[in-house]
Amino acid sequence: MNESARILRADSYFYDATIRPVRYHDGRVDVRVRTRDVWTLNPGFQFGRSGGKNTTGVTVEDINVLGTGTAIALKDLHGVERTDKEVDLSNQHVLGSWTNVSLAYGQLSDGLLRTLTVDRPFYSFESHHAAGVSLNDTTLDDSLYDLGQVVDKFAAQTKYFQGYVGWSPGLVRGWTQRFTLGWTYDRHRFAPSALWGGPTLLPANRKFVYPWVQFNWLQDKYVALRNHNQIHRIEDFNLGVSLSAQVGWAARAFGSSQSAAPFVLTASDGYALPHGDMLLVSSSFSGRLRHGTLENGLLQASVVNFLDQAPGWLFYSALKATAGRRLTLDNQILLGGNNGLEGYPLNYQDGTASAQLTVQERWFSNWYPLRLFRVGAAVFFDMGRTWGRPPLAEPGLGLLEDAGFGLRLGNARTAFGNVIHIDLAFPINGGAGIKHVQFLVQTEKQF
Repeated sequence: MNESARILRADSYFYDATIRPVRYHDGRVDVRVRTRDVWTLNPGFQFGRSGGKNTTGVTVEDINVLGTGTAIALKDLHGVERTDKEVDLSNQHVLGSWTNVSLAYGQLSDGLLRTLTVDRPFYSFESHHAAGVSLNDTTLDDSLYDLGQVVDKFAAQTKYFQGYVGWSPGLVRGWTQRFTLGWTYDRHRFAPSALWGGPTLLPANRKFVYPWVQFNWLQDKYVALRNHNQIHRIEDFNLGVSLSAQVGWAARAFGSSQSAAPFVLTASDGYALPHGDMLLVSSSFSGRLRHGTLENGLLQASVVNFLDQAPGWLFYSALKATAGRRLTLDNQILLGGNNGLEGYPLNYQDGTASAQLTVQERWFSNWYPLRLFRVGAAVFFDMGRTWGRPPLAEPGLGLLEDAGFGLRLGNARTAFGNVIHIDLAFPINGGAGIKHVQFLVQTEKQF
């Protein structure tokens, strides 16, 4: 029952879902399912501001058309890098099944977007089979950043296909194992951009075609809490072990541009500590091995801590680190107003490694104006830096810090945008030309 309730809560057209046994008779259990749905039609204007840049757009979407679970969206978005006129269509339960179909078509100011996914995933710990295919055909201009400015731009074309089948024995003594076989076609081509007049350093074209095998080992150890990343909403955290390993072989005989062994390794765990502490740790390591040398290697790790204080108060801290090895030119490690340092411009620091620390004092109020928004607030401090000097980057500025405060509006009535952030952030140090105050309005998935 707990897992069934989690699956219901994962559907964005439900604000909340609970399942309780009410009667046992004749070897059967009667249960009461309670759900709270939300408005799923969103005809609206979008606005966001981060790192001194505005994003706007008009979107008309419904994620539960006529109660069928079908989502349709028409978008006209004006972002920092491009405009996007897009149509999205999806249904996670086609004909009442666990089959998901989603497709998107977008006309970009610098290219074209086309994606399609059809799959039946491992939707629960008791799922025994999974299979699916996904395709992506995208052409756009990719930008490289340093000190918040574009330092290179090139046309990038991606053609991607992946198919897989998987099997699992289901949940056995609190653990689930999953075995998956797949095939991937991944091609990237680069050319000078017609919209860029500056110097251009092009990444090398690459194509990898390879079979792969994946193993997952998962522990079912979920807890349901409130007032952590959401405001007055049930949140599901897995405090169990999760391990995944995927290894493939891209050979020239399959059509690859070079022989290599792509791999992805992930691990996570959670701990419920005394006095209301909860610790979540996770890491990932990906790349490819070629002639015994690691290429495009990316190691990421994070430690997140939640400390419950007085009712309505919570202290949050997160330490994150990233390190790259022989990264492709189009794969940047960036730090700035859109990824960790709210007081600085977008994509401010570029490096071959980075680390950042965020601490927040979070307040969850009982104020519920017009029964539309749950209101909270936060005071925060960020610090971080990058190391190394990738191509086209200026020397790093060392440790950067900022502090600030803001409101949090938990969207309690619609399925779009869980938490609206309205912040003032103040950079403590940094390069010349940094504004003394950054005003930010963003829609985020969490507090």
